[in-house]
Parts: sequence; C-alpha cells; structure tokens
Amino acid sequence: MQLAPPAGASFDPGAEAARATEAILHDTLHGTHRGVVVDSPPGAGKSTLVVRAARELAAAGRPLMVIAQTNAQVDDLVLRLAEKDPELPVGRLHSSDPDPYDKALDDLANVRKSTKAGDLAGLDVVISTAAKWAHVKADQLDAPWGHAIVDEAYQMRSDALLAVAGLFERALFVGDPGQLDPFSIVGAEQWAGLSYDPSASAVATLLAHNPDLPQHRLPVSWRLPASAAPLVSDAFYPYTPFRSGTGPGDRALRFAVESDGSGADRVIDEAAESGWGLLELPARNTPRTDPEAVRALAQVVRRLLDRGGAATSERDPDPTPLTADRIAVGTAHRDQAAAVRAALADVGVLDVTVDTANRLQGREYDVTVVLHPLSGRPDATAFHLETGRLCVLASRHRHACIVVCRAGVSALLDDHPSTEPVQLGVTVKFPDGWEANHAVLSRLSEHRVPWQPH
Repeated sequence: MQLAPPAGASFDPGAEAARATEAILHDTLHGTHRGVVVDSPPGAGKSTLVVRAARELAAAGRPLMVIAQTNAQVDDLVLRLAEKDPELPVGRLHSSDPDPYDKALDDLANVRKSTKAGDLAGLDVVISTAAKWAHVKADQLDAPWGHAIVDEAYQMRSDALLAVAGLFERALFVGDPGQLDPFSIVGAEQWAGLSYDPSASAVATLLAHNPDLPQHRLPVSWRLPASAAPLVSDAFYPYTPFRSGTGPGDRALRFAVESDGSGADRVIDEAAESGWGLLELPARNTPRTDPEAVRALAQVVRRLLDRGGAATSERDPDPTPLTADRIAVGTAHRDQAAAVRAALADVGVLDVTVDTANRLQGREYDVTVVLHPLSGRPDATAFHLETGRLCVLASRHRHACIVVCRAGVSALLDDHPSTEPVQLGVTVKFPDGWEANHAVLSRLSEHRVPWQPH
C-alpha cells in the first residue's frame, strides 16, 4: 500500500497522481498477479483511470471486458471511451428491457450493441453490468477474456464477482472504500466472518483469499476543494488519506445579489466563504419528512439561484453561472427526496437534482444541500449511522456543502452508542458511523447558522 508523503513534505498533486497511475498501469499490464486493487477517494479520477487502462490494454492487443454496477455507469464509460478514442471498437452488452441503454450511444460509429456476448466477440472492449455478465457462460465463449476491469468494485457483492469470475483470467479492481456498502435485501448474518460471505464486497472477499495482491491508491481528489478534503479524508479515510488537487485560493463562489439577512442567505454566505455551512433548526423529534427541514432545504436552493451565483476554479478563471443543474440536494430516504422535490416545485425550482445518497454516488456538483441523516430522529439506527451514507452526502461538491439539521444530534449520538453485535472474524470498519458523525458535526459546528422557522 502506498503511503502519504511525510507531514511538511512538498506535495505536487499532479505529479503524485501521475506516479500512482503509472504504478497501477505497470502492475496491470506487466505484473504477474491475477488481480490489482485500487482504492480511490471521491473525485480522484476512477473513471479516468478505467478508461486509460482499457485503452492501454486494447492497444497492447489484449481484448478485455469491463464490469460496472449500473447501466448509467456502463453508458458513461462507453461515452468516455468514445470521446478519448473514437476509433476504438467497443461493445455494449445490454439487457432485453425496453430502453436498455443511453440513446446517445446510437450516434457512435465505433460502438456495437447487442444482447448477446457472442455478437460482440472480437471487439477490443466489451462493457456491461455485473448483472448482465452473470448471464454469460464461460462455455459459450471461445476462450475467457485475458483481462477484466471491475469498476466501483466496493459496491459489487462478492456473490456477483463469483458469478462472473470464470469469464476472465486477470482483473483490475477500482473502487472507493468509503462509499456505501453493497446492498442486499436478504439478511446475511449467518455468513458473517466467513471468507465467502456473499454479502461482503468483491474487494473484501478477493483480499481475504488473496492477501498478497498489489494494492494501490489514488492520492488526490480533483473534485473536493481544499476546504473539504481534510475533513473527508480524516473522517472517512484515515488509513488511505488523500489531498485536494487544489489550494485554498484556487476556487471561489460569489453572488451578485447581497444577503437579505435570512437564515438561508447567511448559511449560503458562510458556505461560499468557508466551503461548509450548517443551517441548524431547533431541536425536536420530527417525522422523517420533517416539513420545516424540507422547507428550509427548498429555501436555500431557491436563494442559491436567485442570488446569481458564479463559480471560478482552476478549470476556468472566468465566472461560471451557478445554474440549477450544478446544484444537488441529498437525503437518506426516498420519501424525503420526494418531499423536497414537491417543496422545490412550490417555489418554482424544477431542474435541481434531488436524490438519495445511494443514487448520488459517483456524481459531482458545484454546490450540494444535504438533509442530515440524523436530523430530528429519536434514535440513531445502523442505517442512519452508516459511514458510507454520510461520506457520499459530504463529498459530492466542488465548492460548497450546506447541511440542514436539527440541533441535538451530538447528544443523540452520545445517547445511542453502537449496539451492533460483535461478530468473530469480521474486520471492524473504521471509522464507524458514530465516530464519523461526531467528526463531521464538530467541523460543521464552526460554520453554524441558527434558524428559527416562522
């Protein structure tokens, strides 16, 4: 595992990222191990690495399969490959469902689409979801693929990896260990602690059986600003720390319209200045779709748009308008997201992304507005304390993150220490959700704006 530079050492983010990428590609193309594992923090360029590795393997005459976890991820990778190399023959293996892929793929001359892997034989790269690859049988192929790339490998369950493992000989596993764990609707307690636990992530099971595989990490987040990377790294990635690719003065968020003194405007100004803002409502136990918190989220978004925000960054020194498509609202539950969409519609906002942490994974915005998972709750359940959920919500932004939360969450955490049973053989996840929540709240308290709903 690569280590962070010593404290005080000069850090060139571009050089460090390039060095890490070259080491990963060397082990992938020239190593002797059957697998290579890459840990990546939010916004470190996982997709860029996957695309580059796919192109280099293809250029070396090694056809490969790429495994992603959702159709949206698959289509994004196909589009990225076509943008980087329009001549590269790519296969998009898809289901028989209506509308199985992004119609933008129909305009790409180098992309062949089919429901059958045999139709795509001989292409340099074939991409599909793990669920679709599971229906392809090794005996239906002339020979297994020499190489595979598994994207978002920490979100892939180990049983899904087992279902496709016979299709390839060697693989590059790329993923973010801090994001949400693989989802399962079936209880898996009876397998806990076993090396073949089907609910464990593909990477956890892979390393349990192959502890000597090369492990790398991407050391730089190009998404998170200098104001956010230290908190996210310390709170969620203590064993795989990372830095921001930008410095304190490289990004700015400014507004043409002055503050009107409201809670929404004051927290917006705080977040624009420091990168973080906490709009704190009075302590109270509430329904899950807390009407006052939902209205607060809608007001913050409405004011972000009304005040004529503009962002500057290392990408573009000219101010870029903060439009609705560059703002997202994140929640823990789907009913909360639906309530926020309705509240936004009431104030005339229709084009802002509103979704759960699960569906916001991998996405990037200039500003995010987040309903804290523990806001207004009478208890702290395992679901709401899940480290990955808070990590996703706190790591989608390039400029600022505004959290809406009722007061009293710190006391709630202290009143509800973890009661999850200790299971033999299970590696304790560190940091746990209790500790990560305290770390984030401690930082947010420095940027607190109290708000009393009328």
